[in-house]
Amino acid sequence: MMLPAKLPVNAENVDCENPDLNNLALTVHLLGLPVLYSFRRCPYAMRARLALVAAGVKVEIRELVLRAKPAHMLEISPKGTVPVLWLQDGTVIDESLDVMRWAVSQNFPSDWLVLNDAQQHQCDEWIALLDGEFKRNLDRYKYPHRYHTETYTCDPLEHRAVCETILARWNAVLEQNGPFLFGGKPSFADYAILPFVRQFRIANEAWFDGMSGCDALKAWLGDFLISNLLEQAMPKLKPWQPGDAPLTFPG
Repeated sequence: MMLPAKLPVNAENVDCENPDLNNLALTVHLLGLPVLYSFRRCPYAMRARLALVAAGVKVEIRELVLRAKPAHMLEISPKGTVPVLWLQDGTVIDESLDVMRWAVSQNFPSDWLVLNDAQQHQCDEWIALLDGEFKRNLDRYKYPHRYHTETYTCDPLEHRAVCETILARWNAVLEQNGPFLFGGKPSFADYAILPFVRQFRIANEAWFDGMSGCDALKAWLGDFLISNLLEQAMPKLKPWQPGDAPLTFPG
């Protein structure tokens, strides 16, 4: 989606502490960098940030609160979900996988595996499974109360079992290929999927850690959780407000 810039895209002389100029931050790229609207805990935003860190691509980051989404973000991406990447030419990228693809197209990470055609096809299938059936059941496992109706009671354990079956498939792949999905090097697939496996574990860490039959998957996730990449992708930031000094990510 293309949006015209309302003012020149760079504004090196803007004083962010001047309240009269607060709204200017909404229409220019103060650092001359793409602007990323993000939410730290969202797995979609997380995988976008992972790709940006891995590729060494810098952006201006604006952390948000989901209950109070910035008006500018909603203006350029009315669907209101994160991540939203606003490029200097006015282009808006508001799907997490597209942000990942954009990041690695700028500078492909030197330690990532370049997928061949067959691997890319498999990668696409896994991500479709993740973003479809796995995420649907993950939400109902973590937040069953959101899906109760007068005639239906959502059973979180039923949905956990569906996720567990899918995780077992990836565990079998990791047992054969490990330590990553396609062997010795991480790939786009690993970092598109891992934030959601992390979220699944968070729903009940004690149960996940004691789950049998998924040792390879748990090792894969465990290595991710202590990785420098994840640490760099998870800075704790105050929610952004117009007029705040711009922040560079990765910092």
